[in-house]
Amino acid sequence: MKIKGNSILITGGASGIGRLLGLISIRKGASAVIVWDINPVSIAKVKKEFEQEAKGATQIFSAVVDVSDNARVREAYAEAVNQAGRVDIVVNCAGIVTSNKLFSDNTPEEIERTIRINTIAPMYVALAAIGDMVKRDSGHICNIASAAGMLSNPRMSAYAASKWGVIGWSDSVRVELSEMKSKVRITTIAPYYINTGMFDGVTSKIFPILDPEKTAEKIIRAIERNVDFKGIPFPFHFIRFWQGVLPTRFFDWFFGQVFGIYHTMDHFTGRKNS
Repeated sequence: MKIKGNSILITGGASGIGRLLGLISIRKGASAVIVWDINPVSIAKVKKEFEQEAKGATQIFSAVVDVSDNARVREAYAEAVNQAGRVDIVVNCAGIVTSNKLFSDNTPEEIERTIRINTIAPMYVALAAIGDMVKRDSGHICNIASAAGMLSNPRMSAYAASKWGVIGWSDSVRVELSEMKSKVRITTIAPYYINTGMFDGVTSKIFPILDPEKTAEKIIRAIERNVDFKGIPFPFHFIRFWQGVLPTRFFDWFFGQVFGIYHTMDHFTGRKNS
């Protein structure tokens, strides 16, 4: 699914990777970029930035949307279709991480909020879009999950659970569409930590923290090439293979201690001005 000439809706599009995806889409000649975010101040700032970047060549639309509110999602999606004519590409980019607490220290409210925004909200957005896409037999939904959806990292249990859910759901929909012989495509992205501020304080012993611009470019390329699943960096494609062949104790020692992944969240602070 080419970006040029098509409209793209990005949730969480006013900051981080979402903002970068919008800028790249404008530069690639998208017909429209639709930004959803829960922060009205950030949306106003990014809309102005996008309009300056587009110089009239790409239509820019925006809306304040709590993607965990299904009624608001459906209302905003109808508005987006009315504005842009249709939505060709949806990128579910909105997400949160609440803390680096042990699971026993989480509150029910923190757990529910994480699951609602990271797991249920992408389903709401996709559900609003997929019916029309299937009727047109054209469209693309890209779901930004996480490497945490494959690797059970300590001190982020609720976040890991939410991303495991996204990966399972996203790939299930891919299979459904494939069996329907539909041309609607699903791309699931599972990146390592990205240096956007969301994971400030994270330390990584072996794998480098991902560069936001390069990661955004890889996501766009995955959409354009109709890639089913993309782990970033590439070796993360093999996590489940190693989980399957290595004894649990050895896997935990190798990835947790040698690679240091199980201690990446020890000094997490997160984005301070969220």
